[in-house]
Amino acid sequence: MPLSKEIKNQIIEEFSAENRTSGDAEVQIAIMHKRIGQITEHLKTNKKDFHSRKGLTMLVGKRRKLEGYLKEKDITKYRELIQRLGIREVKKR
Repeated sequence: MPLSKEIKNQIIEEFSAENRTSGDAEVQIAIMHKRIGQITEHLKTNKKDFHSRKGLTMLVGKRRKLEGYLKEKDITKYRELIQRLGIREVKKR
Protein backbone atom coordinates (compact mmCIF):
# COMPACT_ATOMS: atom_id res chain seq x y z
CA MET A 1 0.00 0.00 0.00
CA PRO A 2 2.47 2.69 -0.98
CA LEU A 3 1.37 6.30 -1.22
CA SER A 4 0.39 7.54 -4.64
CA LYS A 5 2.84 9.76 -6.48
CA GLU A 6 0.48 12.76 -6.37
CA ILE A 7 0.02 12.57 -2.59
CA LYS A 8 3.75 12.15 -2.02
CA ASN A 9 4.59 15.15 -4.24
CA GLN A 10 1.99 17.23 -2.44
CA ILE A 11 3.52 16.38 0.95
CA ILE A 12 7.03 17.15 -0.34
CA GLU A 13 5.84 20.49 -1.68
CA GLU A 14 4.09 21.38 1.59
CA PHE A 15 6.82 20.39 4.06
CA SER A 16 10.11 20.88 2.19
CA ALA A 17 12.34 23.90 2.24
CA GLU A 18 13.17 25.96 -0.83
CA ASN A 19 15.11 23.15 -2.55
CA ARG A 20 12.10 20.74 -2.70
CA THR A 21 13.85 17.53 -1.62
CA SER A 22 12.36 14.55 0.14
CA GLY A 23 15.52 13.93 2.18
CA ASP A 24 14.73 16.48 4.88
CA ALA A 25 13.71 15.00 8.21
CA GLU A 26 10.50 17.07 8.25
CA VAL A 27 9.41 15.70 4.87
CA GLN A 28 10.25 12.12 5.81
CA ILE A 29 8.26 12.40 9.05
CA ALA A 30 5.28 13.85 7.17
CA ILE A 31 5.36 11.05 4.58
CA MET A 32 5.59 8.42 7.30
CA HIS A 33 2.71 10.09 9.15
CA LYS A 34 0.52 9.83 6.06
CA ARG A 35 1.46 6.15 5.54
CA ILE A 36 0.76 5.39 9.21
CA GLY A 37 -2.70 6.87 8.84
CA GLN A 38 -3.30 4.84 5.69
CA ILE A 39 -2.22 1.56 7.31
CA THR A 40 -4.27 2.33 10.42
CA GLU A 41 -7.40 2.72 8.31
CA HIS A 42 -6.61 -0.57 6.57
CA LEU A 43 -6.25 -2.33 9.93
CA LYS A 44 -9.64 -1.06 11.11
CA THR A 45 -11.34 -3.14 8.43
CA ASN A 46 -8.81 -6.02 8.35
CA LYS A 47 -8.27 -6.83 12.00
CA LYS A 48 -6.36 -10.08 11.40
CA ASP A 49 -3.77 -8.66 8.99
CA PHE A 50 -0.79 -9.21 11.24
CA HIS A 51 1.82 -8.55 8.55
CA SER A 52 0.50 -5.02 8.07
CA ARG A 53 0.38 -4.58 11.85
CA LYS A 54 4.07 -5.50 12.06
CA GLY A 55 4.87 -3.03 9.26
CA LEU A 56 2.91 -0.34 11.10
CA THR A 57 4.87 -0.96 14.29
CA MET A 58 8.17 -0.72 12.43
CA LEU A 59 7.10 2.46 10.65
CA VAL A 60 6.07 4.11 13.92
CA GLY A 61 9.49 3.23 15.36
CA LYS A 62 11.29 4.78 12.38
CA ARG A 63 9.19 7.93 12.66
CA ARG A 64 9.90 8.13 16.37
CA LYS A 65 13.66 7.91 15.78
CA LEU A 66 13.50 10.65 13.15
CA GLU A 67 11.46 12.83 15.51
CA GLY A 68 14.13 12.38 18.17
CA TYR A 69 16.81 13.38 15.68
CA LEU A 70 14.89 16.48 14.61
CA LYS A 71 14.24 17.42 18.23
CA GLU A 72 17.98 17.32 19.01
CA LYS A 73 18.91 19.14 15.80
CA ASP A 74 16.34 21.97 15.75
CA ILE A 75 13.72 22.16 18.50
CA THR A 76 11.70 24.97 16.86
CA LYS A 77 11.23 23.06 13.59
CA TYR A 78 10.32 19.97 15.61
CA ARG A 79 7.64 21.76 17.63
CA GLU A 80 6.21 23.40 14.53
CA LEU A 81 6.07 20.04 12.73
CA ILE A 82 4.34 18.12 15.52
CA GLN A 83 1.82 20.92 15.83
CA ARG A 84 1.07 20.85 12.07
CA LEU A 85 0.75 17.06 12.01
CA GLY A 86 -1.01 16.66 15.37
CA ILE A 87 1.57 14.23 16.77
CA ARG A 88 2.35 13.85 20.46
CA GLU A 89 5.83 14.84 21.59
CA VAL A 90 8.53 12.16 21.70
CA LYS A 91 9.54 11.14 25.22
CA LYS A 92 13.13 10.23 25.93
CA ARG A 93 13.78 6.62 26.88
